[in-house]
Amino acid sequence: MHTFADPLATAIRNAANKTAVIDQGRSFSFLELQDRCRRLANAIADMGLTKGDRVAILAANSHQYIETYVGVPAAGFVVVPLNTRHAMPELEYALRDSGSRVLICDRDPGALAEIVERVVMIPDDYEALLSNADPATLGQHVTEDDLAGLFYTGGTTGASKGVMLTHRNLIANSLHYLICTPHYENDVMLVMAPMFHAAGSIAILPSIWTLGCQVPLAAFDPRAALDEIERHEVTITLGVPTMLAAIAEEQHVRPRKVDSLRLIGHGGSPIATEVLRRTHSAFPSARLSEVYGATELSPLCTCLPDEQLIIDSPLARSCGRPVIGNEVRILNPEGVELTAGEIGEVVVRGPNVMRGYWNKPEQTAAALKDGAYWTGDLGYFDEDGYLFLVDRSKDMIVTGGENVYSTEVEEALYQHPGVLEAAVFGVPDERWGEAVWAIVVPREGHETLDTGQLVDFCREKIAGYKVPKGIDLREEPLPKSGPGKVLKRELRAPYWEGQDRSVN
Repeated sequence: MHTFADPLATAIRNAANKTAVIDQGRSFSFLELQDRCRRLANAIADMGLTKGDRVAILAANSHQYIETYVGVPAAGFVVVPLNTRHAMPELEYALRDSGSRVLICDRDPGALAEIVERVVMIPDDYEALLSNADPATLGQHVTEDDLAGLFYTGGTTGASKGVMLTHRNLIANSLHYLICTPHYENDVMLVMAPMFHAAGSIAILPSIWTLGCQVPLAAFDPRAALDEIERHEVTITLGVPTMLAAIAEEQHVRPRKVDSLRLIGHGGSPIATEVLRRTHSAFPSARLSEVYGATELSPLCTCLPDEQLIIDSPLARSCGRPVIGNEVRILNPEGVELTAGEIGEVVVRGPNVMRGYWNKPEQTAAALKDGAYWTGDLGYFDEDGYLFLVDRSKDMIVTGGENVYSTEVEEALYQHPGVLEAAVFGVPDERWGEAVWAIVVPREGHETLDTGQLVDFCREKIAGYKVPKGIDLREEPLPKSGPGKVLKRELRAPYWEGQDRSVN
């Protein structure tokens, strides 16, 4: 049995004084990291919180974020990472839905302060709390089946869902990650993806467990990322494809000394072959590796290593084989397993599969059947066991590594008095992989609806990355099936003509 307290305990036994984190010129040893996590745990307990209570964090990447991500669950509380790109109504919903009692943040909380009992501002309040608190014992009365975190992801009903991940889920994912992406004691990990995102938090525990050093990047910027890689001789980093494209472009224009890089991972959305080629050209010393998964899987499902060797091969379109520890099958709607080449839904079973959605039993029952997670992604296995994705049955749009559910955007559009019907889907975009696009049928009397005003209207309701990049108006009703469901495939088809959505 392992919990969040174990990676830190291992690091203390093996290399207590080794550098664990470098953050904006400050270094922290594993002993210092553990001490700060212990003091944070006691400070939270002194606020009256007990085991299972939720602590939310809204902040940029930092050593304080790492301490919160590790220390809060290690003490028996539940961490709730909030997306810094979300609009205020979305943040308010997540705080209320989770029942978080404390908010740790590095920005003006605004109306969020009225929802929680206590706001802890980074750095002043946070550092004062730690300096005045005694160290607590981590891991006491915490089991692998206890909830470690609530991770809010887009919901198909218009509201986000809190994915319940236990210590067992996230420890299992750490081991799966280390099997497909080995880390070593001399590794330096640049954390350039935001830590509220799975791509940013996936290596926090593995890096500690293997005695590696982490360098959090407060906000992604390709110049800053390359500067950190050169300055700290970074060996590993991981990001979404748009980040890889940006650092590759910067390295081609203003090259740094980056031969320390041995591995560049990516996930969160499909990647174009040209981006792989440019990345390999910019960082020839680094192996390239794709990981595919979902928040509900903690998040790993499959891995495709050494992409630099197969860039011009059809295998480059695959997202790899299942990571050891996962059982991945392709099933038809009746639950019958399909053979190689047959398209069906990707279904995953393993110790990394979520407990369910917070306070949403119906959605949980729809996603979890006999302990397996039905991803909503459609794909097939080839004869060699490589997974190829072909579509997303939930109409999820992946833009720049962020998941956008069409119904969330449609809900915002429908709030405009001039909108009669709306359909949202993804269209190909060279920079972001997919872009959010909408087709709107105006109400009578609003035939001259201004699409620019519609975009601005959406921006007030939802996060910027969810706002449609374009809106087309049409006079006739949207096409529908017999039961009345909008046929988005028909609407989407002209935009994807001649392009393969599995790689775009």
